[in-house]
Amino acid sequence: MDILTLDYFAARLNETFISETDGNAAFILVEAKPMVAATLEGMLRAPFSLLFRNCSPIMFNQKIFNMKHESIGQVGIFLVPVARDREGFLYQAVFN
Repeated sequence: MDILTLDYFAARLNETFISETDGNAAFILVEAKPMVAATLEGMLRAPFSLLFRNCSPIMFNQKIFNMKHESIGQVGIFLVPVARDREGFLYQAVFN
């Protein structure tokens, strides 16, 4: 697999990523945006962040989630719980 970029995820907004090791928990990608950061020579990608929503009433701890997506396949994404709204918990991933 190539280096994952913002464009790759931005094309998958509102799609579901499944964490099979967490009871097939569904995480919906609700935001993909660039991070304000200086671009350094030799960087493989520009920094970006992702925001996922999980509708479970129970919050997952921060960890690497082994996510499965129909286009990406398997990918490990480190998610941190950052907020809660009416629909569930929000989790952020930062790629830099």
